Amino acid sequence: RAGGRVVCGGNKPPGPGSFFEPTVVRDVAIDSELWQLETFGPVAGVAAFSDDAEAVRLANEGPAGLAAYVCGELGHAWAVAERLDFGIVGVNEGAVSHAAMPFGGTKESGLGREGGNHGID
Repeated sequence: RAGGRVVCGGNKPPGPGSFFEPTVVRDVAIDSELWQLETFGPVAGVAAFSDDAEAVRLANEGPAGLAAYVCGELGHAWAVAERLDFGIVGVNEGAVSHAAMPFGGTKESGLGREGGNHGID
């Protein structure tokens, strides 16, 4: 839709089921549904930013806060990750949850925690 360009994926693969190809959309408008809502599917929206402060501001001002991911030189990535308002932040890693670790979102992405001792309370 308006405000982005599909650079790969974006189709339903042949065969039965309700599946969708992994998809990357670039130049996503900050006010678009793709940027503002949590997308539970293999879709990544990408937008440009001028510096770390703008990237953190754009990420944090949205209504959702389940998970975020930062990639780059470790010290720099950690400095950015510590300023993000999300339930879980992956640094140079995509699989960041573990059954023994509490997990939950912030803002409109959940209430409380699941997993670990916090999930029992």
